[in-house]
Amino acid sequence: MLRHVMTPRGDLSNDKKAGREALGKSRGGWTTKIHLVADRRCRPIARLTSPGQHGDSPRFIPLLEAVRIPRRGRGRPRRKPATVLADKAYSSSGNRAYLRGRGIRAVIPVKEDQKQHRRNRGSTGGRPPTFDAERYKDRNTVERCFNKLKAFRAVATRYDKRERIYQGTIDVASIRIWLRNPIT
Repeated sequence: MLRHVMTPRGDLSNDKKAGREALGKSRGGWTTKIHLVADRRCRPIARLTSPGQHGDSPRFIPLLEAVRIPRRGRGRPRRKPATVLADKAYSSSGNRAYLRGRGIRAVIPVKEDQKQHRRNRGSTGGRPPTFDAERYKDRNTVERCFNKLKAFRAVATRYDKRERIYQGTIDVASIRIWLRNPIT
């Protein structure tokens, strides 16, 4: 998973409520983040949007709950990945506890300030979470998935004013990515 900032174009009215249309004011102007889960073949599985100034960590659990991988043949869709590879933005004790509770292995680097807080607490700081640096190298599949999404101009520029229309644009781009690289 990864956060990514897209910049919208066009006129925006000042009466927009914060976050109502997944538009947020940040240093670069009006922005939108796309939160994404991708498989190993760089295909999007679950997508969420949020205003650009909002944090990434609060979107982690809703994003994982949106994962549904249909099984071949009969059976319920799979909703639990074996491992989650995420960047430092998703490193929080709440997210790690959620993953532990569901039996999902976390490969998320720890932020430097979190390391420092643990050191400052001494022996009461607890054991640092495990981190598999070799496995973390596979996280580039999310980056490549974003590059595939950004190949669609409508996703990269966000001309759409309404969030539901923009989400539909992302969904159509995702479908086209899946149709180019179907399951074999």
